[in-house]
Amino acid sequence: MAKSTKRSVDSSEQVLGDAPPSHLIPFLGHKNGWVRHHARECLVTMGKPAVPDLIEALRNKNEDIRWEAAKALGQIKDPMSAPALVKALSDKNFGVRWLAAEGLIIMRNAAIPPLLQELIQHPDVIWLRQGAYHVLHDLAKKRGFSQQLAPVLAALEGLEPALKVPTAAKNLLDTIAMKKPRVMRRLEY
Repeated sequence: MAKSTKRSVDSSEQVLGDAPPSHLIPFLGHKNGWVRHHARECLVTMGKPAVPDLIEALRNKNEDIRWEAAKALGQIKDPMSAPALVKALSDKNFGVRWLAAEGLIIMRNAAIPPLLQELIQHPDVIWLRQGAYHVLHDLAKKRGFSQQLAPVLAALEGLEPALKVPTAAKNLLDTIAMKKPRVMRRLEY
């Protein structure tokens, strides 16, 4: 590592270590990858207190900031961030969309209601449908509740997903709302 780069990283570590979450967010877009990584790690270590600032960072113009924010939210695993990660499934950057989907998978059943709600409201957004399919397919396959998610997955795979998905998503969301304790227990693992 070049001397000036090392000095820059060392000084940024001192600054980042004690900073509040709102002061760390700009470092997620730093040109130096080590600085970005360290800022994200500091935010992840903070945990829940950093979540509101990371959610706001998902709307930043800078792709690096959005990418790092999505990664950090997935690592923190706070269900409060599930709706924001669902919205990030429509991000123009593939990496942000992928990290948002992976973060939702980590959140398990907490991701399902906001994901279904977004599918009801925006069934025509292709990237959202692709991300939703990835999340729901993974949850159904690896987590053992394929029966509950099967109608939504079938609608997402169908010929007219923009027309079929809202109904399938609403039906599952209604089932969850009506029988929440029993259905959500099945969705837990």
